Amino acid sequence: MSNRVSIIGSGNAGLTAAYHFSLHGAKVCLYGAVGFDQPLTDIEQRGGIEALSAFNDVPLAYAGFQAIDAISRDLAETVAYSDLLILPVPSFAQEPLFIEMLPHLRDGQVVMLMPGNYGSLVLNRIKAEQGYGDLDITFVDAISIPWATRIVGPAELAILGMKEFLPVAAFPASKTDEAIAKLQPVMPLPLKKLDNVINAGLENINFGGHPLLTTLSMGLLENFDGQFNYYKDCCSISTAKAAAVMEGERIQIGKALGLELIPELDAMNALYAMQCENVYEVNRTSETHGKLNSAPNSASNRYITEDAAYLLVPCYELGQLTGVNTPLVTSCLHIDNAYNDTDYFKEGRTLEKMGLADMSVKEIMDFVA
Repeated sequence: MSNRVSIIGSGNAGLTAAYHFSLHGAKVCLYGAVGFDQPLTDIEQRGGIEALSAFNDVPLAYAGFQAIDAISRDLAETVAYSDLLILPVPSFAQEPLFIEMLPHLRDGQVVMLMPGNYGSLVLNRIKAEQGYGDLDITFVDAISIPWATRIVGPAELAILGMKEFLPVAAFPASKTDEAIAKLQPVMPLPLKKLDNVINAGLENINFGGHPLLTTLSMGLLENFDGQFNYYKDCCSISTAKAAAVMEGERIQIGKALGLELIPELDAMNALYAMQCENVYEVNRTSETHGKLNSAPNSASNRYITEDAAYLLVPCYELGQLTGVNTPLVTSCLHIDNAYNDTDYFKEGRTLEKMGLADMSVKEIMDFVA
């Protein structure tokens, strides 16, 4: 089994993946697009990536220094480097990157999205529309990235923590076991199989906490420029109650689709080795999430532009399909539309963009199987 892996994306998650995969023994090619390649220049100048042992007097995990096998600004070169292609990029970047990758892809490659956010379905539609329907590649959606991490200096990371495992699903789901077998040797944490990519999208733990808490706290976030601890300071007893109602909507949609979704509390306790009794306690006490005082400072933050558009919109649409009412999800989206002068119901990740328009529940679940 090859231990070579291409990381496409040079943001917080991309640099952390390149560092941690290398630390784990993999050979990595890290790609950064022109205009987003300053992190590559920093790595070239320093000879590698450093993960700090402490930041702001807080001890950090996975400290060290790692050289990276290959640094590339050429996407064709990066795609050719390995059969394992991992995109730890925001959801809005998945489509343009994939369109540019398509002419260079070859049969047998695995394209992993971290986070997936139903991206496998969108990219599969694009693959067919662009005339590459016969290209035999496997898509994999992860529920999120493995780490809580930040770039804090040139080629310098603060890795705040890592999940105990990473739930994933392949499209089609029949290839999940095979995909995990290929990916696991380069991954620094266990990969856990989910039923399908719909399951993976609904299990993203950013679903409620990010868009809802950000939306409810926008006055404080903007007026104080995000200069406090997001999870501790934005989660109150009342906002946690609202999040619990939104969580109930997600669980009901899962049931209507025949999926037994894991409650957010159980997921957070398992992923971060905690024993909290409620989500309020998770947000107030999690060591991983409480190490840095930083929070969104505007409605243009990814906690809304990504998590509302690419998590809440699919949930809303699946609710419409299954007849499950989603008043909290819908209300949050309406407020976010007003904040950002947009229409996430159209601009977000809809069933049509996933290639699922006009399908019944059974047809969708058979399609992703």
